Amino acid sequence: MVRTIYRPGRRRWALVPAGVVLIALLSSCGGGAAQRGVDNSASFSPPPPPPVFYVDPDSEAAQEVDRWERAGRVADAETLRRISTRPSAKWLVGGDAPVREEVDDYLTQATIAGQTPVLVIHNVPDRDCDRLGSGGAATGQEYQRWIRELAGGIEGRPVIVVLEPGAVPDAVDRCVRNLKERLLLLRDAVAVLKSTGAARVYLDAGHPEWISDTASLATALGQAGVRDADGFALNVANFLRTRDNVRYGHRLSDALGGDVRFVIDTSRNGNGPAAGATVDGAPSWCNPPGRALGEKPTDAPGLDRVDALLWIKYPGESDGACRPGEPERGVWWPEYALALARGAAG
Repeated sequence: MVRTIYRPGRRRWALVPAGVVLIALLSSCGGGAAQRGVDNSASFSPPPPPPVFYVDPDSEAAQEVDRWERAGRVADAETLRRISTRPSAKWLVGGDAPVREEVDDYLTQATIAGQTPVLVIHNVPDRDCDRLGSGGAATGQEYQRWIRELAGGIEGRPVIVVLEPGAVPDAVDRCVRNLKERLLLLRDAVAVLKSTGAARVYLDAGHPEWISDTASLATALGQAGVRDADGFALNVANFLRTRDNVRYGHRLSDALGGDVRFVIDTSRNGNGPAAGATVDGAPSWCNPPGRALGEKPTDAPGLDRVDALLWIKYPGESDGACRPGEPERGVWWPEYALALARGAAG
């Protein structure tokens, strides 16, 4: 059991392992171990605290580790634990499944684990601007109903939400058919999610190589409700190095007044981006070879204005069928995951 405590001054949830509480209770119950004749000469090392963010024990990587161990791929299974034992976000992309129940089930498991889950909302109408597929809610009204159902599943439990990857940068690029509706829907989504009283919301702002005009991006983020949110997110599903995202984040935060904070996706940026616009005839952002896991998720990155480093893109899920034999977008690809884990520093 882990007790979850929200500390407003830190803007994050701290986890107090149940063992700490138990030790305190035992020490106050009269008669320490020495008084009872117990030998305490042997050193005792408590287990490491669990990650702050939720680790899904039934993730694709965890299931693959089990399969590989049974098949005798013990070394590969051990390497893949670099993914299966670390927290990643859950993506909510619409569809027929009741989103309220899906969110409730996921947050229930995170609450039992004493950890804070990370959700990614990716269902705005006209999402992706037809890049390698399409999707999203059919209408703005459908999206608003879906967001309210999703928020109902939170039920006052702590959660971090990354809102609509690419939605604001696409608006700045003006590839969105209804620009005004896009920004109003995002602003409404921020308000609905913040009304839960438990969600920390970060509007996606792309990455340093997408929108160079930070003043225009800041204006669009403002219209989308970033000042009512907890900040913005950078590098979602991309490979740019953390230091480059921090510098870009500071420029964007300054354009917003200097006090807006942000989070960074470090799931696959260990080796930085692939060189050039294409790799083997496909876009360099789509399953580029030679990449690696980045820094571990943490809510204490020690970086100015950075609230957290997160694994927002799940390492090992395909970016799309960009080359012959590659899986469709979002499909688990174990060998690519293994390559990312092998390339990681530790």
